Amino acid sequence: MSDLSETPRLVQPTAALRDSFLTGERADCLAEGRSTEWLAPAVEDFDAFVAERRGVFLRWGVPCTGFWYVAGQDYLGTLIIRHRLTPELAEVGGHVGYHVVTPWRRRGHATQMLSAGLLECRRLGLDRVLLTCGRDNEASRRVILANGGVPDRPHGDEDRFWITLDEGPGTA
Repeated sequence: MSDLSETPRLVQPTAALRDSFLTGERADCLAEGRSTEWLAPAVEDFDAFVAERRGVFLRWGVPCTGFWYVAGQDYLGTLIIRHRLTPELAEVGGHVGYHVVTPWRRRGHATQMLSAGLLECRRLGLDRVLLTCGRDNEASRRVILANGGVPDRPHGDEDRFWITLDEGPGTA
């Protein structure tokens, strides 16, 4: 992957990024040994695939807003904000989930994407958000801590962190 010509930002999913999205997500699946089967609807009808991910949608039993992290025509990753927590999400999952696709990892994008996502959380009226990550996911832990995450009690194999939005990074 080459250097980016534009500063990355969060945007609503868009059909204009079809090739870059599919390339990045396929690379993730291959790197992690996962099936690419979940991408079949995107390959078949990308416009419909994107439409299901725009605006507010219901997932995990709560309203969610999804964003893609992009730089020009380069898709770098996805960030999902869950507007509220169920008892299950309060233990594992939290308010925010994010990932940077394999070709763009280890360049600081996740830290910047989460920071931008925290601004979106604030716009949605959230004052405090929960993030979780696997105990063995040191990279995600560093991203959360860099954005003001305060450790909370772990649950199973997940570490939990709270970020207070009116005091931490991402609120400027």
